[in-house]
Amino acid sequence: MKKKHKHKRGGIGKEFPHTDQLNIILAIAFLLIWFLDTFIFQFSIWLTIFIPLLIRIIIFASLLILSFVLGNSSHKVLFGGNNEATSLIKKGVFARVRHPLYLSMLLVYLAFALISMSLICIIFWILMSILYDRFASYEEKDLEKIFGEEYTEYKKRVGKWFPKLFSSKI
Repeated sequence: MKKKHKHKRGGIGKEFPHTDQLNIILAIAFLLIWFLDTFIFQFSIWLTIFIPLLIRIIIFASLLILSFVLGNSSHKVLFGGNNEATSLIKKGVFARVRHPLYLSMLLVYLAFALISMSLICIIFWILMSILYDRFASYEEKDLEKIFGEEYTEYKKRVGKWFPKLFSSKI
């Protein structure tokens, strides 16, 4: 008998355990560190001397816009109502990257780290990136069990975090 995996949001596949709680804790920790380092203690923001504020604002805005586009696009694909709960989603933004929601969140954190050039936040962002990669890898193992060769082929064509430039269409 094949065991069905129910995703708590109605789809299939398993999320990393306690993902929602971990995301809240990470967001609070990051924003607290960012605020304290940027505005109170200013331990590690000395790089702001070398990078003009206008350039940092442009990078910040660009990353936030990209994050919004990724997050919004993936929500439309996931929750737009046109998906079967038992099929692998390979359309829209999921045809370019396998984890657009996680990538969207990482881009927001990166935007805040770079606007202040807080080295502490950049190090924390690197650690968060490693953690999000673990979340994604955990979920991919489950999707491989569910979809088998279809997911393996999808992984070959679509980048985990960055679009593959020379991949064939799915």
